[in-house]
Amino acid sequence: MKQANIKRRAFAVTLTSLLCFASPVEADKVYRIGALVAEDQFAFAFEGFKKKMAEIGYVEGKNVKYDFHNAKGDIDALKKLAQKIVVEKPDLIVTSPTTATVPVAKLTEGTNLPVVFLGAGNPLKLVKSYASSGNNLTGIASSNLDLTEKQFELFKELAPAVRRVIFVNNPKGATYETYMVSTREAAKRMGFVLVELEVRGMNAEEVRKQLFLVTHKLGDGLFIPPDATIVAATEDFAQQAIKERLPTAGPNVQTVKRGLLLAYSSDYYFLGQQGAAMVDKILKGSKPTDLPIEQPSKFNLAINLKTAKAIGLKVPKEFLLRADDVIE
Repeated sequence: MKQANIKRRAFAVTLTSLLCFASPVEADKVYRIGALVAEDQFAFAFEGFKKKMAEIGYVEGKNVKYDFHNAKGDIDALKKLAQKIVVEKPDLIVTSPTTATVPVAKLTEGTNLPVVFLGAGNPLKLVKSYASSGNNLTGIASSNLDLTEKQFELFKELAPAVRRVIFVNNPKGATYETYMVSTREAAKRMGFVLVELEVRGMNAEEVRKQLFLVTHKLGDGLFIPPDATIVAATEDFAQQAIKERLPTAGPNVQTVKRGLLLAYSSDYYFLGQQGAAMVDKILKGSKPTDLPIEQPSKFNLAINLKTAKAIGLKVPKEFLLRADDVIE
């Protein structure tokens, strides 16, 4: 009997030792995480990410260090910052959105350096499939492509007089081709005439020089896509649209806070929080290929009443009651 008890105790001790040894988290390890965002609005993804990471147990300065960079809508700067982060060989890199992910993906192709994107409009531009990336990437989709028709539907409901929608686009954008196809189809189904306005530039300053093209003669509404270079000039587009008394729609809540009239989208802050759970799994031993691409868990309808008032648009009470974010 004593021998049996000794064997059981020995087995218990051995099992406990194995479990402790097998734990993928090193108690004294300080994880280094590189972070690259294309523009200010996408920095909200990193803020949400950091907050959730802290809740999980990753305390900045104690067991995790962040190397955060914001390209401010400058494509040349984005490429240089991507290279700077990769050269430092962090344990993992987080990016937002697709524009920031593309250069990092190219630089880490064929390596084991995990990259987690916090919001990608077209994940299939980055990975093999939603089920398994087939490479060193994984992350959260932003679902911008899937929400285009819903955005037009809400735009039509809020501003029914609009017929010709000026759609600003950047042919050099990371998701330009797929987003344009989605936008053209959605506009047609909703009865809008899409007036495509190409702006060419590698940064917000170059885009701002073309603002004069946005006039009420060109169209009676304005739609801003989720392109980092264009979004970097959001305030300028908002002011020009108010001057021309044009209702506007943007790609996310942050653009509404910066002056656009309407947006229906995933919230990048919550995308960042959602991504933190994936990063935690990777730091504990999972591979990016083991983690399917996730869809957003939350969508927001945002409206700016100050902008509505400035262009003389009355917002129905029923519409306001459905809004998640109302800027007054």
